[in-house]
Amino acid sequence: MEANLEETEIRVILIGSRWAGKSSSGNTILRKERFECGRTRTAQSEVRHGLVDGRKLTVIDAPGWSSSLSLAEIPEGDKQRFKLNASKCPPGPNAFLLVIPVDSAFSLEQKTSVEEHMKLLGERVWRYTMVLFTCGDYLGEKTIEQHIESEGQALKWLIEKCLNRYHVFNNKDKSNLSQVTKLLQKIEEMVCYNGGSYYKVEEHIFQVIKEKQKEVAERAEERRKKAEDQRHDMKALIPEEMKHIPKLQMILLGSRNVGKTSVGNTILGYKDQEDGKRTAKSVARQGFVAKTEIILVDTPGWWKGFPVFDTPEAIKDELMRSMFLCPPGPHVFLLVIDADASFNAKHLNAMTSHVELLGDGVWRHTIIVFTRGDWLGTNSIEQYIEGEGEALQSLVEQCGNRYHVVDNKNASDGTQISELLEKITETVAANGWSYFVPDQQIFRIIEERRRKVEEGAMLRQSQVKATRESLRVSSNKLQELRIILLGQKTVGKSATGNTLLHKEVFASSQNEQCQMQEGEVAGRRVTVIDTPGWWQNSSCCTDDIDKEIARGFSLSPVGVHVILLIIPLDLTFRDPQRVTLEDHMNLFHATVWKHAMVLFTYGDKLADKSLEEHIEREHSALRWLIEKCENRYHAMNNMKKRDMNQVTELFEKIEEIVAGNSGKLFCPNINEIHLRIEEKFKRKQLKHVLKQRLEREYRRRELELMKGFQETLHELQNEIRGGATGTTSKSLVKGSSPAPSIPESFLERKQSTGNFEKVLGWLSNLHIGTNVENQLTLNFSQTSGYRSMVSSDIFDFDREVEVPE
Repeated sequence: MEANLEETEIRVILIGSRWAGKSSSGNTILRKERFECGRTRTAQSEVRHGLVDGRKLTVIDAPGWSSSLSLAEIPEGDKQRFKLNASKCPPGPNAFLLVIPVDSAFSLEQKTSVEEHMKLLGERVWRYTMVLFTCGDYLGEKTIEQHIESEGQALKWLIEKCLNRYHVFNNKDKSNLSQVTKLLQKIEEMVCYNGGSYYKVEEHIFQVIKEKQKEVAERAEERRKKAEDQRHDMKALIPEEMKHIPKLQMILLGSRNVGKTSVGNTILGYKDQEDGKRTAKSVARQGFVAKTEIILVDTPGWWKGFPVFDTPEAIKDELMRSMFLCPPGPHVFLLVIDADASFNAKHLNAMTSHVELLGDGVWRHTIIVFTRGDWLGTNSIEQYIEGEGEALQSLVEQCGNRYHVVDNKNASDGTQISELLEKITETVAANGWSYFVPDQQIFRIIEERRRKVEEGAMLRQSQVKATRESLRVSSNKLQELRIILLGQKTVGKSATGNTLLHKEVFASSQNEQCQMQEGEVAGRRVTVIDTPGWWQNSSCCTDDIDKEIARGFSLSPVGVHVILLIIPLDLTFRDPQRVTLEDHMNLFHATVWKHAMVLFTYGDKLADKSLEEHIEREHSALRWLIEKCENRYHAMNNMKKRDMNQVTELFEKIEEIVAGNSGKLFCPNINEIHLRIEEKFKRKQLKHVLKQRLEREYRRRELELMKGFQETLHELQNEIRGGATGTTSKSLVKGSSPAPSIPESFLERKQSTGNFEKVLGWLSNLHIGTNVENQLTLNFSQTSGYRSMVSSDIFDFDREVEVPE
């Protein structure tokens, strides 16, 4: 690692998130426009050289990472290339300049992204790292030190990791030569501090990655040739008059934010700027490409990595309805995947479970369209497929090795669309020029469900209207509103708090502790308390989180007017979510429901459907929650923070709740909540012990059954070998105490296992309470014939317990 560094030579690598200003900083350092800037993406590492202030400089501009993606969501090839950046300026870089713009907040999410990427280079990389702040003009009269202090713990952590090494650039003021001179001096000081050493990629890591890249390149070439041969065979099926097929009908499918709508616009040649709205319902569009009429259906996306079970019923209905918007059916489905993100087994499961909603035979009509091809750089799409691993490779095979890559940022490149249409025509030819004809029964089911949903929605609307009118008479505009937000993690609590207060005061994904903020909104003094979110899986909940949620209520000693239960509209609400939410609400007195209201987030997902239709279409667990809140609910679109009507209407609904509660606020006893939290986790421990005991007992019985089966089998074998076949047959048929037959043994074992699963299911719903002496009790149903009080020695894991047969 040690080397004699000449004072006139400095080697630096610019790293950081996308659009942070790395390329522009490289130009400022070299005092020449050597790197392309603006909307041009840095898709691969670029090396430039220059002579500045008597120093020989080597500057590497590395591709930026997406700060919204975790390391697990970064393509494997990108991670490998990031590790090898240091090998591009031999013998190794003197400094990594971690570029951070000061015109945007450095969040906990960004801190995590930086930390994960730096881990790829090893802990030693921090010795050679300096933070380079860009957009220095944004600071105004404020110093960079004041900015660091005001930003919070995430940025302070980063500065400390870099041993307090940082510098500021104003890339708009390139005439300011001193900012470069000072940076180079700071780098030389860091080099001196490191004893003249530099960062070097470890040889064995270098060799392993190079070998992997070689293998990927070889497999990629094989796949390319296979696809080429396959296309050659399919082209032979197309007669000359069908080279330009008169009409093509296609449906776009894929998860959210992968560029489906952009693909549709690129195909149809639409130049208009996209409005950024999410596709909330399936829509058919029409256009022409050369002489081919195109009917193209865009569909709503599902959350990436979430299986169909977690997708709201409305989105699933829209996916299935899409097939009936281009009768008699589509020629092909274009399955859209972004080529600048990872694709793993979780994504594969999500993709297949959604696509297979459309019916049998769908894969024969499916072509994968990879978007963001500009991020591939010099790498081929085949290298991306082979580098990502088995999940993506199996999906490509499922689609018959049919795929295409587009760059939606380069929509003027007509060749990428003409080649896609050729591939679509070849696929249609291989399917005998047939459409994918959907099952009409699906349409009938959707329509029948729509009719019932609309009827139920109208009834609910009338009930809510009547209730609100009766309360509106006695409700008054309150000068002060106190609101607390409760809900699962990542459902939009913090964003909702910001919308309510009309200012950015709550940091998303950072609320591990309760936070209270105030503001003047719509003529009212509004206090909002944001609380930590709980995990969907109740087994992941901790008493610390529950106690912190309880502490949120103590921040408003006089109580709160309303508890807003935050539920996202773009994920389903089923029994698992219901159980966890009820588990938390049970920590409070039963009167908590009198002050509770459901606040739906992601209101833009409703499209032209009413909130009542969403409630009626979803799982019964959601309707249970709405009934518990006595039909009190509201929808919020946090993307429209300037829309104060949604906030004002919510405040009016809260005032009606207060009127219904005779002006009383909800003010729980914190000590009682803590006692319930202790009881909750005792019950959790008890269930765990009971489950272990039951499992051990059932496994013991299974072993006994298997042992009995083996003994019977040996007896049969011995009797057969002894020539007593006739006697054996007779004894097995007429004997008073015959040994269990083989099928009976298997049946008994299967029944045993089935019973075990039933008992575990019963146990998971078992209510464990306390009696007047504060002893834990098991509360069986009235019809079971059992009552039980649990002694403390049940927590003795080694004590044997008899389980009745």
